[in-house]
Amino acid sequence: MKRTASLLAAVALAITAAPAAAHAEPRRLPVAGADLVSIRLDGDALSLRVRDAAQARRGEPGHDPAGVALDTADGTAGLVPDRAGFEFLGEAGTPLWVLAGAAGGFPFWDTTAIPRGKLTGDTVTLRLSDVEGPGRFHAYTVSSFGAPTPLLGSGDGGPRAMTLPVGARTGAALWAFDAPGSYRVTLEAAAGPLTTEATYQIEVPQIAPAPAVAVPAPPVPRAPAAPVPAERLEAPKAPNVPKVAAQAAAAPATGRKVIADGHVDMGPQLDGTTWRVRIRDDTGSPPVWRELSDVVIHAVDKAKIKVPSGSDYTFLGPAGSDVWLLPQAQQAGIVWPGWNTQDPSVVNGTRGDVTWRLTDVDGPGEVKLFLTGSFGKPDVLFDSAGELPQQLAIPPNTHAHGNWAFTRPGVYHLGVQLTGTTKAGANLTDSRTLNIAVGPVDPNTAFPSGVAPTATAPTATDPTEGVRTAVVRTVATSLVPEWGGWSRPWQPVCCFWSSAPYSSWPRAAASGPPDAGGIFLTAAPPHPYR
Repeated sequence: MKRTASLLAAVALAITAAPAAAHAEPRRLPVAGADLVSIRLDGDALSLRVRDAAQARRGEPGHDPAGVALDTADGTAGLVPDRAGFEFLGEAGTPLWVLAGAAGGFPFWDTTAIPRGKLTGDTVTLRLSDVEGPGRFHAYTVSSFGAPTPLLGSGDGGPRAMTLPVGARTGAALWAFDAPGSYRVTLEAAAGPLTTEATYQIEVPQIAPAPAVAVPAPPVPRAPAAPVPAERLEAPKAPNVPKVAAQAAAAPATGRKVIADGHVDMGPQLDGTTWRVRIRDDTGSPPVWRELSDVVIHAVDKAKIKVPSGSDYTFLGPAGSDVWLLPQAQQAGIVWPGWNTQDPSVVNGTRGDVTWRLTDVDGPGEVKLFLTGSFGKPDVLFDSAGELPQQLAIPPNTHAHGNWAFTRPGVYHLGVQLTGTTKAGANLTDSRTLNIAVGPVDPNTAFPSGVAPTATAPTATDPTEGVRTAVVRTVATSLVPEWGGWSRPWQPVCCFWSSAPYSSWPRAAASGPPDAGGIFLTAAPPHPYR
């Protein structure tokens, strides 16, 4: 049976706390990719800070949490899933709101400013000192295979302390609340005689999922329909605030490089009329853009894990078999590849979505790209076991990460194509090869031996020619494809992040029963399926 994949996006909920009398409204700090808890060693004292993704990338210390309000645009509503391990969040079906970084990535716990050898045991204890608010607070994380780990909790029997290693940035840091209203969460960091404390402000919107509205499926496949309004959770509007620049410009680099650790993204750049797919290499400072032919991504043996039991992950192979996984959340010692449409040339020079097409796979095994939802469900985006090409649409100004899985060691060459549209309406297309070495192989054997690639100028070709597409439309509890005679398990939204304005997204209402595992979404743009 042909495999297909969905890509959903969480809709921003513009909200802020009401200003206190005679006090300036606190600055709203975007949670996407932020260090929610950044513990530093300043001289002989600990400090507890919060910093947004841009500050983290530049190595800046960030803000005192008391002076900012966490931006609840980076949050989504759902239901506690009826799945093993999630009982700490409450009874199955309980409405829940999660601050999860919907606009740019999961947030993190950060101790990178504390060198090893400075603190006893090279660890810091983080304690939940107090929670003021109408409901319960939970901090937890979810593994690539959907297993939750509760870290802190204000409910009966919830963990009140967690241990963080120094010199590390770990995620995902998911903060969940089971009632709307104003919260003040106080955390204490301690290492031996050193302690510090900080209080976070969070305004949680109404979290009851919106009712589903039926949308009949047409009898035959068709192209995406014209957008119509979607149902979404409503919240008080926040005042306009300046947007953070999409992404700092990175210079081009030459020379071949094997990348086995750190952060990289694949994305397009537009130079005049030349559209080029490149790799943004963030493993050094400053970051640089590299040609795909000059880069090999190496999934080292540290990335090898066993396929878990259960029906959710059978697409990876039999339970207990080996798979090399480049995870959705960053892990030390494993390369962290993502994709983005945030280069200033793309943000300022194009309009509409960028389409990423997987055209072919040459390698000893199968390749899978999937997301793990905040409620633990996998959502397959690409699967080389199915018919190629396969494609997904990426909204403008987007940065995302997923789980890249390889079923056998060896050298893989992935044919990738990115298409877009200039402001003037010209079509842009570029096709490249992504080189990946997996397991105990010499990664240098993955470099191509041919002539250096040439750039591709705008063309008038139809980028969707030969690709059957459908549209997924969503509301807060469900989704359906817009062609008949086909169904798939309901999936939660997780990790597709866009900073594009909500008003610019195509959207429509949809129908369907809530996932027994819990739906974690509000709305999504149309997504093409192969």
